[in-house]
Amino acid sequence: METGWTSQQTYIDEFSASDYFQTYYVAEGGILHGEWTQFVLKNLHETFTTGGVRGDTLIDFGAGPTIYHLLSACEVFDKIITSDFLAQNRAELEKWLKKDPKAFDWTPVIKYVCELEGNRENYEKKEEKLRSKVKEVLKCDALKRNPYDPVVLQPADCLLTCLCLEAPCEDIKSFCNVLKNFKDLIKPGGHLLILSVLNSSFYYVGKKYFSSMYTKKKELEEAFKEAGYEIEKAVYAPRNDKSRMDVCDYEGYYYIHARKPK
Repeated sequence: METGWTSQQTYIDEFSASDYFQTYYVAEGGILHGEWTQFVLKNLHETFTTGGVRGDTLIDFGAGPTIYHLLSACEVFDKIITSDFLAQNRAELEKWLKKDPKAFDWTPVIKYVCELEGNRENYEKKEEKLRSKVKEVLKCDALKRNPYDPVVLQPADCLLTCLCLEAPCEDIKSFCNVLKNFKDLIKPGGHLLILSVLNSSFYYVGKKYFSSMYTKKKELEEAFKEAGYEIEKAVYAPRNDKSRMDVCDYEGYYYIHARKPK
């Protein structure tokens, strides 16, 4: 096992968006396809329907090369700004938005969300709706005081980040600092939604090793409170499928819905 913290430069040089998609998201054998995607999509479906989270603008921070976590949001936000640190991930987002034939195929998860919404037949309309709502694909850097520097974004109604912060943040202190910086990106009374994995120390993309911040439930919730948020909802679930722990060693999932005080 390789050790040490994976640098930003290593990500720039060695992270393969296509290997990431193949390892984690393909319908046949992707490690995160199924258990994880259902956890994310069910929780976000509830948040954006009965949970009442809606508004004008949603910022999606650190999307990687993925769009699945935005499928419910596009029903209740007029404008979505998505973003990632890596040029290769942003390129894949642009491919999907422009309907490039070589773009990653998200059809199975799109159909799943349409099923949750009671309308499985209309998955192509769902794709088009999401494409129409994504207005920008920006570069972001979690380690900067303004993560979008030199761009200054207007505060949004909601900031969503999915499977991101465990990569740039080495420990819970740096994670807490990022949460504090996020406050400038969220309107007073606005929402912060974070979905990720628990007790993970590494993951592989293809044959490349990447480090992951090890997070526990208690210190996670303390970080939100220290950063000045009010936790509205916290959901935790164990990883039931323990196969392929040698590829990524996370033990569970979490979803935290917090609010910036008015």
